[in-house]
Amino acid sequence: MITALSIENFALIEKLNIDFSNGFSIITGETGAGKSILLGALGLVLGKRADLTSLKNKDEKCIVEAHFAIGKYNLQSFFESNDLDYEEETIIRREILPSGKSRAFVNDSPVNLQQLQDLSFYLIDVHSQHQTLELSEEEFQFTIIDAIANNQELIADFQLILKKYRAAKTELENKKSSLSGILKEKDYNEFLYNELASAQLKAGELEELEQSYEALNNVEFIKENLSALLALANDEEFGLLKNLKEFRSTLQKNSNFSADYGLLYERTNSVLIEFDDIVKEINRASELVFSDPEKLELINQKLQLIYTLQKKHQVLTVEELLGIQNELENKVVSVVTLEQEIAKLENTITDFEKQLDGIADNISKSRREAIPVLTEKLIAILGQLGMPNVRFKIELMAARVYHNNGKDTLQFLFSANKGTDFGLLKKVASGGEMSRIMLAVKSVLAQYSKLPTIIFDEIDTGVSGEIANKMGEIMRDMSRSMQVFAITHLPQIAAKGNCHYKVFKTVSGENTISELKLLNTEERIREIAEMLSGKEISDSALNHAKALLN
Repeated sequence: MITALSIENFALIEKLNIDFSNGFSIITGETGAGKSILLGALGLVLGKRADLTSLKNKDEKCIVEAHFAIGKYNLQSFFESNDLDYEEETIIRREILPSGKSRAFVNDSPVNLQQLQDLSFYLIDVHSQHQTLELSEEEFQFTIIDAIANNQELIADFQLILKKYRAAKTELENKKSSLSGILKEKDYNEFLYNELASAQLKAGELEELEQSYEALNNVEFIKENLSALLALANDEEFGLLKNLKEFRSTLQKNSNFSADYGLLYERTNSVLIEFDDIVKEINRASELVFSDPEKLELINQKLQLIYTLQKKHQVLTVEELLGIQNELENKVVSVVTLEQEIAKLENTITDFEKQLDGIADNISKSRREAIPVLTEKLIAILGQLGMPNVRFKIELMAARVYHNNGKDTLQFLFSANKGTDFGLLKKVASGGEMSRIMLAVKSVLAQYSKLPTIIFDEIDTGVSGEIANKMGEIMRDMSRSMQVFAITHLPQIAAKGNCHYKVFKTVSGENTISELKLLNTEERIREIAEMLSGKEISDSALNHAKALLN
């Protein structure tokens, strides 16, 4: 429950600090006094968006802080999952800076708006006139029935599997789309792959082939040069070998006279050995050089094939061709792989559907058991609220598709009077009837939910007299198990509260301020009397107010 609320620099509120008690609290005030401002400030700590128009003084920040006693509501797991410090007296603070930026804190830990909204789901139900319209929406109607049917765990299990099911369906569609695209190009890809595979390409092959081609294509020229080199080396009169040997022999004669000459002799001897080896290599090479037209033609054919493939695939190297070959191979092979994966996914989806159908059947069964209970309770409460002939016909029908809460669709039919046909709630119920039905629904939900606090914002719209008195009694009964606030214009409801707060405006110079005050007994009598008779309070109005309070 909410135990305290403080507001600074919000709309018409300069500074406000108020404590709340459990039970049934009433909030009254003239139209425009600031009741909606109070709800707006509370909405900030519950995660609603705000802007600079919320600031009374645009140069100062707005702060709204609410204290909640949450020790009885088993919220430790929520705090753990959101990495927040759990405190039985939890403080939520919202700040709006003059720059327009907004900050939020739970027990001094910064949080985002989504976390605030998620937490507020467990703390407060603010019922506005707008929410009465939700009564005609199927999703809200299911919420009522599922609360009575205690379907929360079943629906949570259903939603967990449904999430996996939808993910698997999406993956299946993606894989089928990929397979379809690959199959369209399958023949062409296979042709391209086979063409590259049959070429038997190897990394670095192009350079080797080009060198071999040049060598074979210039055999005569190479042979002629090698013969010339051998003649230069081996000529008996002027050959390099003969001259080098004579050079070494002459140098040897001086080697006995100086170490330097000896060193030069050793170096010359090394040159002679190396040159002799070179001549032998050239001689062997010369013996191996011969014309081979067939090999030259084969190399030429392989080169032309590689050049053609390079041009076709718009690449410059064999390595790039091999990369394309691998990609094509993967596409060709992926057809089989994708078909296997699709088959596996289809089996998985079938398993999910069996699980979902089983849980959906259990949800539907418990709903059918809950509907008579709901109908009976609503009729009993609405009978007290001046609708003795009201009837409900709640039809549950099986759907072929999976919804977020099962496989049912719902028709919530209503008849207010004897002899009238059933019709859809939103079409046949008046505004006053919708208000009473919503109060009856909230009263029933209070018996099944563990929500700490509910705020009724003018749920009494369209009712008066004894009906208003009964509505007040129902809200007072609800306050025995939860904290209830009612913002009302009706004295019959105002008199039923344990505590009574008044919202009012004061004017100081050019400044208008909204304030909230807890009324004492005498102030409360005068407030209810004013609600009965207006500003001119008569003695009969005062007596009537006292009678209502008693």
